[in-house]
Amino acid sequence: MKIYKIASIPGDGIGKEVVPAGQAVLEALAAAQKTFQFEFESFDWGGDYYRKHSVMMPADGLDALRNKDAILFGSAGDPHIPDHVTLWGLRLKICQGFDQYANVRPTRILPGIDAPLKRCGPDDLDWVIVRENSEGEYSGVGGRAHQGHPIEVATDVSMMTRAGVERIMRFAFKLAQSRPRKLLTVVTKSNAQRHAMVMWDEIAVLVSKDFPDVAWDKELVDACTARMVNRPASLDTLVATNLHADILSDLAAALAGSLGIAPTGNIDPERRYPSMFEPIHGSAFDIMGKGLSNPIGTFWSCVMLLEHLGEFDAATKLMVVIESITANPALHTRDLGGKATTAQVTAAACTAVNAT
Repeated sequence: MKIYKIASIPGDGIGKEVVPAGQAVLEALAAAQKTFQFEFESFDWGGDYYRKHSVMMPADGLDALRNKDAILFGSAGDPHIPDHVTLWGLRLKICQGFDQYANVRPTRILPGIDAPLKRCGPDDLDWVIVRENSEGEYSGVGGRAHQGHPIEVATDVSMMTRAGVERIMRFAFKLAQSRPRKLLTVVTKSNAQRHAMVMWDEIAVLVSKDFPDVAWDKELVDACTARMVNRPASLDTLVATNLHADILSDLAAALAGSLGIAPTGNIDPERRYPSMFEPIHGSAFDIMGKGLSNPIGTFWSCVMLLEHLGEFDAATKLMVVIESITANPALHTRDLGGKATTAQVTAAACTAVNAT
């Protein structure tokens, strides 16, 4: 029997609620499948760890994760710690340390979800957004000088490399090729950003020649936001820079009904290091400890984790369970207009997994 080693990092806020929920569902699924098992190791890194040690994770933390098959992550963010400290000290330290350069965010309207767009059915909004996850606007290049003085200056430099752009383009074209519509939109801003984004466009043209069966177009990022709202059915797979995709994917989740149901995978396509899977909703300290967090985003992230491990039957089974839950208004959490608790949704998922 296969045994998968999974690192569990709840992190901050409601991450401490949804990650244990995801772990419970994965364990229930493994018990039902009887073909594999999970071996979880939990790490207490995050804001509480920072208050004790002045760092979000230990200096050798990546070494503790290196031999894992995957990472299940909750959230990074604490209202009492600067956001750049929590993000760069934990989540980005793992993403960049393991060169998880492809951030993949599927979005669609699940059964029973009352999405905000009128004249938009479930078949009209079925997207995957591919986010370059290693450089660009979040490359970390920049600095500050003369702090506190009138002449203070601060820079954040968006840095793109040919190698980085080409590999994310190839990943996106290959992903689009695997989907039924074989359709890709390359999101850009080369009209205003006339150096790196022009290179981005040029590399897209070059890579496209290796994928003649993929239809593709180019869209300015601001126009893309309008297109997502007005013509959602015209989109399928999208690829964008780190910052652009970060924004577009939150818009996509909101258009599909709630950030609480949206998953993501931080992928190392070459499988040199473990990939990391997480909901995109953030730490949501305002509802922490109240049992109101929606674990569906974590469950869907677990589907992506299972697919990455090659357990496609189990992934399909879990996705069916997720859709049965969202189709039941009695199991909708507050973000979906319901009154169900995290524990109730988790229990329903575990029961459904055992019943199928």
